[in-house]
Amino acid sequence: MVKNLASIQPETQFTQPIALRFAKFAQSLHFEDIPASVRDRAKYLILDAVGIAFASRHYPFSGKILTGLLDAAGTGTASVIGFQEKLPLRDAVIMNGALIHGLDYDDTHLRSVVHPTASSLSTALGLSEQCGVDGSELLTTYVIAMESIIRIGMAAMGGLHKRGYHPTGVCAHFSSALAAGRLLGLDVKELASAQAFAGSTAAASMEFVEEGGWNKRLHPGWGGAAGITAAYLAKNGFVGPTWPYEGRYGLYKSHLHDDEEHVDYECLTAGLGDVWECLDTAVKPFPSCHFTHALADSALELKRSRSIELESIQKILVQMPEIAVNLIAEPSANKLKPASDYDAKFSAQFIVAACLHRGKFGLSELTDDVLSDEAILKLASKVEYEIDPQTGYPDYYSGGVIITTKDGIEHVHYERVNRGAGERALSEAEISSKFFDNALLEIPRDRAESIRDVVLELDKKPAREFASNLTSA
Repeated sequence: MVKNLASIQPETQFTQPIALRFAKFAQSLHFEDIPASVRDRAKYLILDAVGIAFASRHYPFSGKILTGLLDAAGTGTASVIGFQEKLPLRDAVIMNGALIHGLDYDDTHLRSVVHPTASSLSTALGLSEQCGVDGSELLTTYVIAMESIIRIGMAAMGGLHKRGYHPTGVCAHFSSALAAGRLLGLDVKELASAQAFAGSTAAASMEFVEEGGWNKRLHPGWGGAAGITAAYLAKNGFVGPTWPYEGRYGLYKSHLHDDEEHVDYECLTAGLGDVWECLDTAVKPFPSCHFTHALADSALELKRSRSIELESIQKILVQMPEIAVNLIAEPSANKLKPASDYDAKFSAQFIVAACLHRGKFGLSELTDDVLSDEAILKLASKVEYEIDPQTGYPDYYSGGVIITTKDGIEHVHYERVNRGAGERALSEAEISSKFFDNALLEIPRDRAESIRDVVLELDKKPAREFASNLTSA
């Protein structure tokens, strides 16, 4: 692992700036260079995201964001997934990013702790539609954004979360600048400058976890809009600094401070174009923070396999990676009685209790009547946590549940690999099933089937036709 110590100037450690290496990748990648397995995986990740976007239309936050954006800048020409209204380009990117990410049901790359598709698709979709490219170029741009956002997140090695930053929101600025620059035909130097501008705007606070605020929903699309702005500025001659990642005031030093010595700079571009990180992107089986998934499956397995009367439960102990504690277990007062559906998505206590009480955890477990169910809240009050001594983090988000009944018997289940990740990745059939479950909340079956077919054939159609097919028009 290459470490950039604070006392050493970047040019003494790196023969070529990381931004320049990313720029060369973004400019030179051809559709034919992408292995068929990566293209196919990308299409199913996009299918998952589109289904979630349609489901988000079912919830109040989507209408409030749309109304706010229309109030600020009016209508435009860029398509919004699931809506008839069109918005100005950057507002459409913000909106689509929020629709994909707003239910916290979108994909995650575990080692980077980023949700890569939300910003990658919203940026590639919006600008591909405006530029009038074909679907294969849209897909290529999406893959460029995916590979870069994942690697930028991986290099931080969990440090962004520790410092109170949402990695998706931070890293999306850079990857979106690369995607936008690719579509605008920037040269290598301009692509490098675009990343540098994005570095000046890359911030995304985790304060939302304290009281269930909605701002996290905006982070991916906001990064996308910033990246597009950066690319247009670079296209028109605006010049940025050379070392936006590894420089004295670059991303990792400015955001991580003392933790910067743990940054893995080598992974940013090692194997770029040969090793495809998007293949390791996990599709979520539950609409909640990914760190809760092993706990949910553990609770569901105990309910399925053991005859445990809920009234007989004395204590529930959940095991999680240390990095997850301040996301899904603390502050305990907020987690024991979530103030909103979004709060509940980040509560290990509530999710485990809901799984034990209802035998499932989906969008229907996040309604107001379930959030206020006294039986679930009483069960949640019995949930305690500990740091998982055998965690597979960062490769997997392992976790387990130990239920102790009043007779002193312990019932244990542990998930070494969380479902959806690694060797337990959801199959194409399972992703399709999830797509239909989400899309059918808002559209009829025949329309959903048509959209599925359009997504899986997106590289064979013009981007404008693809974008138009995703709207409600």
